[in-house]
Amino acid sequence: MSQATVLYDAPGPKARTRSRIISVLGVLALAALLGWVVWRLIQPQVAVNGNETPGMLDPSRWDVLAYSEVWQYIGRGAWNTIRAAAVAMVGAMLLGMLFVFGRLADSALVRVPVAVILEFFRGMPVLLMMLFILLVASTGAFWAVVIALIIYNGAIVGEALRAGILALNKGQREAGLSIGLTPVRTRLLIEFPQAFTQMLPILVAQMVVLLKDTSLGYIVAYSELAKTVKDASTFYGNRYLFTFWVVAVVIYLAINLTVSWFGRRMARFAAARGGRGAGATKGLAGPAAAEAGGEIAITPPPGSSAR
Repeated sequence: MSQATVLYDAPGPKARTRSRIISVLGVLALAALLGWVVWRLIQPQVAVNGNETPGMLDPSRWDVLAYSEVWQYIGRGAWNTIRAAAVAMVGAMLLGMLFVFGRLADSALVRVPVAVILEFFRGMPVLLMMLFILLVASTGAFWAVVIALIIYNGAIVGEALRAGILALNKGQREAGLSIGLTPVRTRLLIEFPQAFTQMLPILVAQMVVLLKDTSLGYIVAYSELAKTVKDASTFYGNRYLFTFWVVAVVIYLAINLTVSWFGRRMARFAAARGGRGAGATKGLAGPAAAEAGGEIAITPPPGSSAR
């Protein structure tokens, strides 16, 4: 008899055999699909008028990548994408922190207006926001893209951090207040670091979305990577359209995977530091324990009996 686990019974011999068969069939199906895609890309393209052009993988469609000016042009587009995304990421994090303090304020005069503004920004399409900022504020293409990304993603980050703070044990806030910290310092020194660590995977995913949203900068004529690739394919001819878009996909994947890797490193570092901080502050009381970021333990006065 199979031993029961927490969620389900351990699979028996028949279930394991069936699982292996399904896995093999799935791998074969994926290999067949990949082979069909490659075969279709190799086949010559026949137009309506009967003209035949080489397949997508033909060397004549990739010779344009041998020109250094092509890579310089694409490199400028990639740099513009990274530059706009980096500035927008920092701004979105700072704006998200402000939204958190506003949404969790004790006064309704602050909390309600911030909630209305936040919901408005969350519901506004980024594309229209970029165009509106460019036409109304005349900021230029770069700042129209950056400001729109900061506003929209700042609202998302703020809601994520607010959810992380609300998920914390209320004893965290009560302990901070009991040792003399102000409500703002309690939220900043005790609640916010823990919420940031817990919500870091969501924040990293949102930063990847932010980076991809820089491609919407074409609406304000910002020369980011996607617009650069489109302009290059127009200049060199549509026969190189597939080539340039493959290059763009590879660059986007490299940048996004780098951001994801950096986020995972940050998460591990924060978890390790949190563990060391908890051990270092165990048994401490007062502002020093709160500022250390670890667990707060109120030491009983001498002579009292701890139950």
